[in-house]
Amino acid sequence: MSLNSAVTDRLLAAGLDPDDTERLVREALAEDFRYGPDVTTSATTAALRPDTTVTANVVARQPGVLAGLPVALAVLDVMGISLDAATPLATDGDRINAGQAVIRVSAPPASLLSAEPSLLNFLTHLSGIATATRAWADAVTGTGAVVRDTRKTMPGLRLLQKYAVRCGGGANHRFGLGDAALIKDNHVVAAGGITAAIRAVREAAPDLPMEVECDTLAQVSEALAEGVGLILLDNMDLADMRTAVTLARRYPGAGLEASGGLQLANARAVAETGVDFLSVGSLTHSSPALDLGIDLLDR
Repeated sequence: MSLNSAVTDRLLAAGLDPDDTERLVREALAEDFRYGPDVTTSATTAALRPDTTVTANVVARQPGVLAGLPVALAVLDVMGISLDAATPLATDGDRINAGQAVIRVSAPPASLLSAEPSLLNFLTHLSGIATATRAWADAVTGTGAVVRDTRKTMPGLRLLQKYAVRCGGGANHRFGLGDAALIKDNHVVAAGGITAAIRAVREAAPDLPMEVECDTLAQVSEALAEGVGLILLDNMDLADMRTAVTLARRYPGAGLEASGGLQLANARAVAETGVDFLSVGSLTHSSPALDLGIDLLDR
């Protein structure tokens, strides 16, 4: 019930948790086999000799950015396909072209064809996130601003989705509710104001990074006066963002993150206001999958 050490090493090198990845892979495969064996594969390979192997390429159908190779290898491993039989032909984070092969696999046809759906589900989804992130990162190149994700991830997939963001050239925001404090509007109401919320969180968790969401420039000034190191500018227009940047420059080390209403078309204009980060929730919750497929070569 554990992954091959070579697969584990690849996952660790990518910053992924092997146990978490294996759990997700096994759950994905369990869904595929929930209603019985792969009858289509069994029927179409029944006449082949037991020692038959086939070779297949995982091929991009459209250009994009690759992400998820270690996860794809974990799928093959769980299906009993040796890592020695799988040759990555690209690296996560690479820009890939339509028609480009990214993995070549030689394996028993039944194992390979049964692994195909889950392997492609992970690879196309994560590559789609990486592709979308790269478009945003390219849009703000040279401005000094960094594109970041949010916690708006699919349940169970957070670590993989945030990995895909990194593959696309983006950065990760907090991973959960306990690794950083983010004071939002309802927290402010509950505490009785920006200053009260900041002081309450600082007293409860003095060692945690803190970010405060501000809707107005008055709130920005209040948060800066309290020594907050990172401020989220919620749905502010470009003029207010520029003013917030001017205010923040009076406080060495203070950073600003734009959030709300951001579109790829206006990403550069937002970045050029001088903010440090662009918060883009759609990277993980709305990116379309990148089309990849498995092509079986002549046997």
